[in-house]
Amino acid sequence: MADSGDDTQRRSPFRVGLIGAAGVAVTYALAQIVLAAQSVLILIGVAGFVAVGLDPAVRWLARVKLPRWAAVTTVSLAAVGVFAGFLTAAIPPLVAEAGQFVNQLPQFAHQLQDHSSLLGRLNDRFQLQQRLEALLSQHGSELAQGLLGAGRFVFDAVVSTLTVIVLSLYFLADLPRIRTALYRLVPRARRARATQLGDEMLSKVGAFVLGNLLTSLIAGLAIFVWCVPWGIPYAVLLALLVAILDLIPIIGWTSAGIVVSLVALSVSPAAAFATIAYILVYRFVEDYVLIPKVIGRVVKVPAVVTIVATVIGGVLLGLVGILVAIPVAAALQLLMEQVVYPRLDR
Repeated sequence: MADSGDDTQRRSPFRVGLIGAAGVAVTYALAQIVLAAQSVLILIGVAGFVAVGLDPAVRWLARVKLPRWAAVTTVSLAAVGVFAGFLTAAIPPLVAEAGQFVNQLPQFAHQLQDHSSLLGRLNDRFQLQQRLEALLSQHGSELAQGLLGAGRFVFDAVVSTLTVIVLSLYFLADLPRIRTALYRLVPRARRARATQLGDEMLSKVGAFVLGNLLTSLIAGLAIFVWCVPWGIPYAVLLALLVAILDLIPIIGWTSAGIVVSLVALSVSPAAAFATIAYILVYRFVEDYVLIPKVIGRVVKVPAVVTIVATVIGGVLLGLVGILVAIPVAAALQLLMEQVVYPRLDR
């Protein structure tokens, strides 16, 4: 009778409602915590993705009798060196162009008053000086806030980049222990199968990241080789920009091609048209020769799935989602083929 009373008490509407309300409250609190820490969680996810992508290079160096700490140090220094090289090539031209623009401001102001110059005639026709003065007087505070916002955005970008670099180094150094700890969360009876699937997924992600880095470096080198004989300025900077943007699926190479073509237009229209043709030809070679040989053997994702995954990743996580969409799609495809489809067939 006591057991029956206890069972009735456990099933009472008040107790069930109280437990349900507590569950809803805990779920809501966890959702709020995740939303509040969304930016930090994205940085942690990106760092883990980078670590998984660099791990094949570390394991390859470890196979040639190099200690893991030395392999991690070598790969990390190489990655940081590429990033520092981009900054070294990008900052001096930007500073030089900004300084040249500041030095030419008095000349621009003089041309505004010269009615015989092109800038003076445009000023007489469209009242450029009056419009600029009115804009500064009416929206000066908004422009100042916009400049402060731009500075804050640059500062946040630098801090986020450094955070990802540091976290990636820690994840890369402790990746074997992290992998083992995650596999221990799976029940022992299914742990061997989960370990096999997990290792295959991580190998696909690593192969995609390293393959994407390799094809991007080749793209940057191809642009540098093209820019030098044509006399297109900032060849090193454009090559590094193309290599970085080429990491972004679908839209990266298009954006890089537009930038390179516009810079080539400053040389001559012929150089711009030739650059556009060269970019289109190289894009065809990369899509149908380089990527199938470098990445396609390991990461076999259909074109439709690639486009859909990229769009969904961009909507959910922006640029980060676009970068990780294809390897995540490859991992999910492996999970469907190895687990879901066999169960449905049975």
